[in-house]
Amino acid sequence: MNLGKRGWAWALDYAYVGFWQMHGFLFRADPARYLHPDASKAQADKLPVLLIPGIYETWQFLRPIADHLHKAGHPIHVVRKLGYNLGTVEDMAVLVGRYLEQQGLENVVVVAHSKGGLIGKFLMTMPHQAGRVNRMVTVNTPFSGSIYANFFVLPSIRAFAPGNRTLQLLRENIESNARITSIYGKFDPHIPGGSYLEGARNIQLETMGHFRPIADPRVLKEIDTAIAAEERGT
Repeated sequence: MNLGKRGWAWALDYAYVGFWQMHGFLFRADPARYLHPDASKAQADKLPVLLIPGIYETWQFLRPIADHLHKAGHPIHVVRKLGYNLGTVEDMAVLVGRYLEQQGLENVVVVAHSKGGLIGKFLMTMPHQAGRVNRMVTVNTPFSGSIYANFFVLPSIRAFAPGNRTLQLLRENIESNARITSIYGKFDPHIPGGSYLEGARNIQLETMGHFRPIADPRVLKEIDTAIAAEERGT
């Protein structure tokens, strides 16, 4: 891919971020309305879905996914206490775990973007929480970190450096990988190494960007496929 295409993809990615960040700020949805799925699609076998956003993102940033899965009949859960997701992976996983306990949720499918996937995997390794999460579907998650993080001073960004201890521990723990579907595109300006995860179901699409794929129909279709496979028990 030439530099022109990469640069254009990068520009479109940030235009997408700007739109959805502003949209989420000006037109805030009540997450409670997502707890009750579309009556025409609601079925007893539709698994509950928990959304986990990336860093500097609130759950509102994932509304394209929330709207899509809600229309498909899934009850959608979010953890508002995550805020803009600036805490450590461990601390954010604890908050998510508490929410699962408070809501009495089990057999949950986590759908996460970027850092949210790291939080989800950490949650899957916590002995008293692992059983509550059935499967996870991630979009552009830096499972192996990003070399760009080495050049940042902010601890919240440096935490994605490949040598970060938490990332290393998550890489070494491969037991839960078989229950993870990692979706990523051919070009991610934030994760040059890609989002391949050993032992997981890895799906590389022709999408470009780190943020725009959230609303890409191809990504939404693969999320549907991963959840449907879990509902069938395959």
